[in-house]
Amino acid sequence: MTDWLPALTTRLARGEACVIVTVAHTVGSTPREAGATMLVDARSSVGSIGGGQLEWLSTSAARALLEVGGLPRLMRLALGPSLGQCCGGIVWLVLERIAPDSAADWQARADAVAAGRGLRRQLATDEPASRWSLLDPAQATRSTAHLLTDGARWELTHLVAGADFPVILFGAGHVGEAVVRALAPLGARITWVDTRDDIFPPRLPAGVQAICTDSPEAEVRAAPPGSYFLVMTHSHPLDFALCEAIFARHDFAWFGLIGSHTKRNNFTRQFVVRGLDPNRLADLSCPIGIPGIQGKHPAVIALAVAAQLQQVREARQAIDHAAHPPPAAPPLSSLPRP
Repeated sequence: MTDWLPALTTRLARGEACVIVTVAHTVGSTPREAGATMLVDARSSVGSIGGGQLEWLSTSAARALLEVGGLPRLMRLALGPSLGQCCGGIVWLVLERIAPDSAADWQARADAVAAGRGLRRQLATDEPASRWSLLDPAQATRSTAHLLTDGARWELTHLVAGADFPVILFGAGHVGEAVVRALAPLGARITWVDTRDDIFPPRLPAGVQAICTDSPEAEVRAAPPGSYFLVMTHSHPLDFALCEAIFARHDFAWFGLIGSHTKRNNFTRQFVVRGLDPNRLADLSCPIGIPGIQGKHPAVIALAVAAQLQQVREARQAIDHAAHPPPAAPPLSSLPRP
């Protein structure tokens, strides 16, 4: 998730300097993975690198760098008794101060990530600021980091994944709204579609675009490859028409329809009668949500659906990671200590 990136552009636009804290490398058991990022300003922070004493110490170090300025800093923290934590692993952090005069550059990077592009950030021992380059979505399928060192110098490569979680959600009722609010913090780029122009809430979460249209099926055709489709409108005939439009595609990541087993059976019989290959029925998730959660409250349904989509998303990322593993990093035993 890249919630720190829009927060950074907002603060820079207000003339406030910030510090980016990035988990550059980990060994053993640690609360967050390499690439996890937190933004620290003079009064608050956005994102998390693991909480606890680790986060308190890194936030203090970030605010010291914020105040005095200087080159980026590398920190090594052992998560043992001396730190009041029992994870047992080791975390290397890179801290970089970002000045307000770079606001325009950072806004362009944030816009690129929101549009699905990835970013490569590179920073080395004696460099006052990181170097950035744009990547195609396939080159940054998840945010991660690699730290290299020869004992005297270090170099960080930080990949920031673009918004690769496009969700097209049809239906702005109570359940639809709950699902939107559950998915938005997970980094989903949500297109929220309904035929009623007075149904959407006045304030939308970040990353959500509301569309009122008399032709919602057109939004199915316009969705990018790899989209996650969720159908939960107020009308069964509309649900059916949307499902038919989705089945016409073969490039979606996931396809869910709200409803009971009876609704699924009724719909699938009609799909087959209309010529759908029965093997395609396995592409439809209905009822939606992970097994074992039976509650019908909108927030409970949203919890189960968000967990299901996250499972699918992580499985796809794991397959991609196995197919394109990162280069092995050299041993880090000679890293300079803070």
